[in-house]
Amino acid sequence: MTGESISTKQLLGTVLAVQANFYRVQMDELEGVRSQESGVRSSEEERMNKEERNFSSAPCSLPPAPILLCTRRMRLKKIGQQVMVGDRVIVEEPDWTDGRGAVSEVLPRHSQLNRPAIANVNQILLVFAVADPPLEPIQLSRFLIKAESTGVDVLLCLNKCDLVSLEEKQQISDRLLAWGYQPLFISVQNSINIDQIATYLQDKITVIAGPSGVGKSSLINSLIPDINLRVGEVSGKLARGRHTTRHVELFEMPTGGLLADTPGFNQPDLDCSPEELIHYFPEARERLAVAHCRFSDCIHKDEPDCAVSGNWERYQHYLEFLDDALAHQTHLNQQADPESNLKLISKGKGQSQYEPKLESKKYRRISRKTQLQDLQNLYQDSED
Repeated sequence: MTGESISTKQLLGTVLAVQANFYRVQMDELEGVRSQESGVRSSEEERMNKEERNFSSAPCSLPPAPILLCTRRMRLKKIGQQVMVGDRVIVEEPDWTDGRGAVSEVLPRHSQLNRPAIANVNQILLVFAVADPPLEPIQLSRFLIKAESTGVDVLLCLNKCDLVSLEEKQQISDRLLAWGYQPLFISVQNSINIDQIATYLQDKITVIAGPSGVGKSSLINSLIPDINLRVGEVSGKLARGRHTTRHVELFEMPTGGLLADTPGFNQPDLDCSPEELIHYFPEARERLAVAHCRFSDCIHKDEPDCAVSGNWERYQHYLEFLDDALAHQTHLNQQADPESNLKLISKGKGQSQYEPKLESKKYRRISRKTQLQDLQNLYQDSED
């Protein structure tokens, strides 16, 4: 459906935020929208706008696209149609006076992320710090695998580059190039390469992600002036950042495009299958492009004539993540099969493992109630 085919009572917009059962929708800049919006302005507002335009010698541009607070039509709720941040939607009967409207249709999505729940994402801006907190290779690798699993482009950004030497930067860059990534070093505090980041984000929907305390909120504050996101500090005890972002929201870039801040977390879940995992390592994909494993179902662990297993740095990361993927698959199989002979046992401190179930009744203790009933039945039989 195109903008030309939509009536004056149906306009296109993009969902910026979802709060409870309400949706903040930024409407497209259509001439019809501008004329309807200007019709509800007071004469005082028009007079002030004219005075402001008189002080400017440049041609006056259109005001920012309006944002409406919308509800969802009951029809969408009945068919189970979810409205996500980033969705392109049709809004019916917009009320420019009260700033309200109703979402009547969700247009097809070209991409979708589940955690965080955002639609139509073009790329992921993965932000880490080279110091304070220190760069942890296994944590960075886990984030990269999670980002690769989404199927969208990944842009790796390393903040606080002013805290390391040129030699250390070169070592980090060479290491990540071997992983298959060209990192962009920035410093939000010293405004190093911030303009270059803005160029990459222009006219795209970008999700910014990474662990807490690496400077994501500070970067957004630099890219979008006057947004004033709350910035957290790094915990001295754990050398990790404190969480400051608590919900997903899209912010408009001054140069065009939308940027989504997401809640920071330190260990993203790896919920891919063991067979898929190897394809999320760029250096492994290169090996598989020129050679093949002997077995079609090779998981690249102990199989002979494997094209992947060998001397590359992140192979040990792969083996660790493979154990997580195998455990996740076992958990899914257990949920799908109630008769499974495995059960999940909690070991405390967030750790758990699978152990065999005791299927035979002879291994189970007889309850006191059953024992008492047996004694009563025995006593009754003796009296008879």
